[in-house]
Amino acid sequence: MFPSSNAWNQDIFTAPVDPNSTAYVARIDSSRQFLHPDFGSDPSYGIPYIVVPGNQPMVPITFTAYGSESDPGPYPVPLNAPVEVGSDAHVLVVDSGNCHLYEMYSAHQRGNGWDAASGAVFNLGSNALRPDGWTSADAAGLPILPGLVRYDEVAAGVISHALRFTVNETQNGFIHPATHQAGVANATDPPMGARFRLKASFDLTPFQGEALVILTALKRYGMIVADNGSSWFVSGATDSRWLDNDLNQLKGVPGSAFEAVATGPIQRG
Repeated sequence: MFPSSNAWNQDIFTAPVDPNSTAYVARIDSSRQFLHPDFGSDPSYGIPYIVVPGNQPMVPITFTAYGSESDPGPYPVPLNAPVEVGSDAHVLVVDSGNCHLYEMYSAHQRGNGWDAASGAVFNLGSNALRPDGWTSADAAGLPILPGLVRYDEVAAGVISHALRFTVNETQNGFIHPATHQAGVANATDPPMGARFRLKASFDLTPFQGEALVILTALKRYGMIVADNGSSWFVSGATDSRWLDNDLNQLKGVPGSAFEAVATGPIQRG
Protein backbone atom coordinates (compact mmCIF):
# COMPACT_ATOMS: atom_id res chain seq x y z
CA MET A 1 0.00 0.00 0.00
CA PHE A 2 1.16 3.49 -0.98
CA PRO A 3 4.23 4.25 -3.13
CA SER A 4 7.59 2.78 -2.13
CA SER A 5 8.67 6.30 -1.08
CA ASN A 6 5.84 6.56 1.45
CA ALA A 7 6.72 6.95 5.12
CA TRP A 8 5.00 3.66 5.99
CA ASN A 9 7.37 1.86 3.62
CA GLN A 10 10.53 3.67 4.74
CA ASP A 11 13.41 1.51 5.96
CA ILE A 12 14.58 3.14 9.22
CA PHE A 13 17.21 0.55 10.21
CA THR A 14 20.00 3.17 10.10
CA ALA A 15 17.91 6.26 10.97
CA PRO A 16 19.38 8.40 13.78
CA VAL A 17 18.08 7.93 17.31
CA ASP A 18 15.71 10.66 18.49
CA PRO A 19 17.32 12.76 21.27
CA ASN A 20 14.16 12.20 23.34
CA SER A 21 14.23 8.41 22.93
CA THR A 22 15.22 7.54 26.50
CA ALA A 23 12.51 9.77 27.97
CA TYR A 24 9.84 8.43 25.62
CA VAL A 25 10.62 4.77 26.33
CA ALA A 26 10.72 5.36 30.09
CA ARG A 27 7.38 7.15 29.94
CA ILE A 28 5.71 4.37 27.95
CA ASP A 29 7.25 1.77 30.25
CA SER A 30 5.67 3.51 33.24
CA SER A 31 2.31 2.01 32.26
CA ARG A 32 3.40 -1.28 30.64
CA GLN A 33 6.85 -2.78 30.15
CA PHE A 34 6.39 -5.41 27.42
CA LEU A 35 5.23 -5.67 23.83
CA HIS A 36 1.76 -7.12 23.33
CA PRO A 37 0.08 -8.44 20.15
CA ASP A 38 -3.37 -6.82 20.00
CA PHE A 39 -4.66 -9.60 17.75
CA GLY A 40 -4.82 -13.39 17.63
CA SER A 41 -6.85 -16.39 16.52
CA ASP A 42 -10.01 -15.25 18.33
CA PRO A 43 -12.24 -14.04 15.46
CA SER A 44 -13.40 -11.11 17.60
CA TYR A 45 -9.83 -9.92 18.26
CA GLY A 46 -7.88 -7.50 16.09
CA ILE A 47 -9.08 -5.00 13.47
CA PRO A 48 -10.95 -6.49 10.49
CA TYR A 49 -10.92 -5.16 6.95
CA ILE A 50 -12.63 -5.98 3.67
CA VAL A 51 -11.62 -5.61 0.00
CA VAL A 52 -14.33 -4.59 -2.47
CA PRO A 53 -14.32 -4.22 -6.29
CA GLY A 54 -14.30 -0.89 -8.08
CA ASN A 55 -18.03 -1.13 -8.81
CA GLN A 56 -19.04 -1.56 -5.16
CA PRO A 57 -22.18 0.58 -4.61
CA MET A 58 -21.66 3.82 -2.70
CA VAL A 59 -23.72 4.39 0.45
CA PRO A 60 -24.35 7.52 2.53
CA ILE A 61 -22.17 8.23 5.57
CA THR A 62 -23.43 10.40 8.45
CA PHE A 63 -20.75 11.80 10.76
CA THR A 64 -21.69 12.09 14.43
CA ALA A 65 -18.67 13.80 15.98
CA TYR A 66 -15.79 14.94 13.76
CA GLY A 67 -17.52 15.76 10.50
CA SER A 68 -15.49 18.94 9.94
CA GLU A 69 -12.29 16.82 9.87
CA SER A 70 -13.76 13.96 7.85
CA ASP A 71 -13.83 13.22 4.14
CA PRO A 72 -17.48 13.39 3.03
CA GLY A 73 -19.33 10.37 1.76
CA PRO A 74 -20.64 8.42 0.08
CA TYR A 75 -18.24 5.51 0.67
CA PRO A 76 -18.24 2.05 -1.00
CA VAL A 77 -18.93 0.25 2.29
CA PRO A 78 -21.10 -2.87 2.17
CA LEU A 79 -23.90 -2.85 4.72
CA ASN A 80 -22.50 -6.10 6.12
CA ALA A 81 -18.88 -4.89 6.33
CA PRO A 82 -17.06 -6.25 9.41
CA VAL A 83 -16.91 -3.91 12.40
CA GLU A 84 -14.12 -4.07 14.97
CA VAL A 85 -15.38 -5.53 18.24
CA GLY A 86 -15.15 -3.02 21.08
CA SER A 87 -15.70 0.68 21.59
CA ASP A 88 -13.50 1.85 18.68
CA ALA A 89 -15.72 0.03 16.14
CA HIS A 90 -13.40 0.67 13.20
CA VAL A 91 -14.52 -0.23 9.67
CA LEU A 92 -11.81 -0.51 6.99
CA VAL A 93 -12.61 -0.95 3.29
CA VAL A 94 -10.18 -1.19 0.36
CA ASP A 95 -11.60 -0.28 -3.04
CA SER A 96 -9.33 -2.50 -5.13
CA GLY A 97 -10.59 -1.17 -8.44
CA ASN A 98 -9.79 2.46 -7.68
CA CYS A 99 -6.96 1.93 -5.16
CA HIS A 100 -8.59 3.92 -2.39
CA LEU A 101 -8.86 3.12 1.31
CA TYR A 102 -11.96 4.11 3.30
CA GLU A 103 -11.80 4.03 7.09
CA MET A 104 -14.37 4.91 9.75
CA TYR A 105 -14.23 5.24 13.53
CA SER A 106 -17.09 4.37 15.87
CA ALA A 107 -19.09 3.11 12.91
CA HIS A 108 -22.57 1.61 13.04
CA GLN A 109 -24.69 0.46 10.12
CA ARG A 110 -27.95 2.40 9.95
CA GLY A 111 -30.65 2.24 7.29
CA ASN A 112 -29.11 2.23 3.83
CA GLY A 113 -25.75 3.58 5.06
CA TRP A 114 -23.53 4.12 8.07
CA ASP A 115 -23.14 6.46 11.04
CA ALA A 116 -19.55 7.14 12.11
CA ALA A 117 -17.79 9.52 14.47
CA SER A 118 -15.20 10.23 11.77
CA GLY A 119 -14.07 9.00 8.38
CA ALA A 120 -11.08 9.30 6.10
CA VAL A 121 -10.29 8.41 2.50
CA PHE A 122 -6.73 7.65 1.36
CA ASN A 123 -5.46 7.38 -2.20
CA LEU A 124 -3.17 4.35 -2.02
CA GLY A 125 -1.17 5.62 -4.97
CA SER A 126 -0.31 8.94 -3.32
CA ASN A 127 1.87 10.25 -0.48
CA ALA A 128 -0.54 13.11 0.27
CA LEU A 129 -1.23 13.70 3.97
CA ARG A 130 -4.42 14.85 5.60
CA PRO A 131 -4.52 18.57 6.49
CA ASP A 132 -2.60 19.41 9.65
CA GLY A 133 -4.99 19.31 12.60
CA TRP A 134 -7.29 16.74 11.02
CA THR A 135 -7.99 13.39 12.59
CA SER A 136 -8.89 10.24 10.66
CA ALA A 137 -10.34 6.96 11.89
CA ASP A 138 -7.24 7.02 14.12
CA ALA A 139 -6.35 9.77 16.58
CA ALA A 140 -3.07 10.48 14.79
CA GLY A 141 -4.76 11.25 11.46
CA LEU A 142 -3.05 8.22 9.97
CA PRO A 143 -4.51 5.34 7.96
CA ILE A 144 -4.95 2.17 10.00
CA LEU A 145 -4.76 -0.67 7.49
CA PRO A 146 -1.18 -0.01 6.24
CA GLY A 147 0.09 -0.44 9.81
CA LEU A 148 -1.66 -3.69 10.67
CA VAL A 149 0.17 -6.99 11.01
CA ARG A 150 -1.62 -9.04 8.34
CA TYR A 151 -1.63 -12.81 8.18
CA ASP A 152 -0.85 -13.09 4.46
CA GLU A 153 2.39 -11.12 4.89
CA VAL A 154 3.51 -13.05 7.94
CA ALA A 155 2.73 -16.38 6.26
CA ALA A 156 4.88 -15.25 3.32
CA GLY A 157 7.71 -14.51 5.76
CA VAL A 158 8.19 -10.77 5.22
CA ILE A 159 6.56 -7.57 6.47
CA SER A 160 7.90 -4.60 4.51
CA HIS A 161 6.23 -1.67 6.26
CA ALA A 162 5.96 -0.02 9.65
CA LEU A 163 3.38 -1.25 12.15
CA ARG A 164 0.73 0.59 14.16
CA PHE A 165 0.93 0.68 17.95
CA THR A 166 -0.63 2.51 20.87
CA VAL A 167 0.68 4.11 24.05
CA ASN A 168 -1.11 5.08 27.22
CA GLU A 169 -0.53 8.81 26.83
CA THR A 170 0.83 11.14 24.13
CA GLN A 171 2.00 14.72 24.13
CA ASN A 172 0.10 17.50 22.38
CA GLY A 173 1.95 17.38 19.08
CA PHE A 174 2.47 15.17 16.04
CA ILE A 175 5.21 14.15 13.62
CA HIS A 176 4.36 13.72 9.94
CA PRO A 177 2.90 11.60 8.45
CA ALA A 178 0.61 12.01 11.50
CA THR A 179 -1.55 15.14 11.29
CA HIS A 180 -3.45 15.22 14.57
CA GLN A 181 -2.73 15.20 18.30
CA ALA A 182 -4.80 13.96 21.22
CA GLY A 183 -2.35 14.47 24.06
CA VAL A 184 -1.29 16.50 27.04
CA ALA A 185 1.39 19.08 27.79
CA ASN A 186 4.08 16.59 28.83
CA ALA A 187 7.22 16.58 26.67
CA THR A 188 8.29 13.17 28.01
CA ASP A 189 5.29 11.58 26.30
CA PRO A 190 5.85 10.59 22.67
CA PRO A 191 3.86 12.58 20.10
CA MET A 192 1.50 11.03 17.61
CA GLY A 193 3.50 9.78 14.65
CA ALA A 194 6.65 9.06 16.69
CA ARG A 195 8.44 6.05 15.25
CA PHE A 196 10.11 3.36 17.31
CA ARG A 197 12.56 0.69 16.20
CA LEU A 198 13.60 -2.58 17.82
CA LYS A 199 17.29 -2.12 18.59
CA ALA A 200 19.70 -3.81 16.21
CA SER A 201 21.44 -5.37 19.23
CA PHE A 202 18.30 -7.21 20.38
CA ASP A 203 18.89 -10.95 19.93
CA LEU A 204 16.26 -12.63 17.76
CA THR A 205 17.70 -16.16 17.91
CA PRO A 206 15.28 -17.32 20.66
CA PHE A 207 12.26 -16.41 18.52
CA GLN A 208 10.56 -18.38 15.78
CA GLY A 209 7.53 -18.47 13.51
CA GLU A 210 5.16 -15.55 13.34
CA ALA A 211 6.87 -13.65 16.16
CA LEU A 212 10.21 -13.77 14.36
CA VAL A 213 8.73 -12.27 11.17
CA ILE A 214 7.14 -9.45 13.18
CA LEU A 215 10.27 -8.68 15.21
CA THR A 216 12.43 -8.67 12.08
CA ALA A 217 10.11 -6.04 10.60
CA LEU A 218 10.28 -3.99 13.80
CA LYS A 219 14.06 -3.77 13.44
CA ARG A 220 13.91 -2.55 9.83
CA TYR A 221 10.62 -0.62 9.58
CA GLY A 222 9.65 0.00 13.19
CA MET A 223 6.24 1.00 14.48
CA ILE A 224 4.38 4.30 14.63
CA VAL A 225 2.39 5.81 17.52
CA ALA A 226 -1.13 5.99 16.09
CA ASP A 227 -3.50 6.29 19.04
CA ASN A 228 -3.86 6.46 22.79
CA GLY A 229 -4.51 3.06 24.33
CA SER A 230 -2.65 0.29 26.10
CA SER A 231 1.09 0.85 25.89
CA TRP A 232 3.22 -1.27 23.54
CA PHE A 233 0.10 -2.87 21.97
CA VAL A 234 0.86 -3.72 18.33
CA SER A 235 -2.17 -3.86 16.05
CA GLY A 236 -3.02 -6.73 13.74
CA ALA A 237 -5.78 -7.77 11.38
CA THR A 238 -8.51 -10.12 12.53
CA ASP A 239 -7.74 -13.64 11.28
CA SER A 240 -8.56 -17.04 12.80
CA ARG A 241 -5.36 -18.51 11.32
CA TRP A 242 -3.02 -16.74 13.75
CA LEU A 243 -0.96 -19.09 15.92
CA ASP A 244 -1.34 -17.72 19.42
CA ASN A 245 1.61 -19.68 20.80
CA ASP A 246 3.83 -18.00 18.21
CA LEU A 247 2.43 -14.55 18.90
CA ASN A 248 2.78 -14.96 22.66
CA GLN A 249 6.55 -14.84 22.25
CA LEU A 250 6.16 -11.09 21.65
CA LYS A 251 5.03 -10.66 25.24
CA GLY A 252 8.60 -11.36 26.37
CA VAL A 253 10.06 -8.39 24.45
CA PRO A 254 10.66 -5.48 26.87
CA GLY A 255 9.95 -1.88 25.99
CA SER A 256 13.58 -1.14 26.82
CA ALA A 257 14.52 -3.07 23.64
CA PHE A 258 13.09 -0.20 21.57
CA GLU A 259 14.36 3.25 20.69
CA ALA A 260 12.68 6.23 19.07
CA VAL A 261 14.14 7.33 15.76
CA ALA A 262 14.28 10.89 14.40
CA THR A 263 11.91 11.18 11.43
CA GLY A 264 10.96 14.87 11.58
CA PRO A 265 10.04 17.81 13.81
CA ILE A 266 7.09 17.86 16.19
CA GLN A 267 4.20 19.89 14.74
CA ARG A 268 1.80 21.81 16.94
CA GLY A 269 -1.03 22.50 14.48
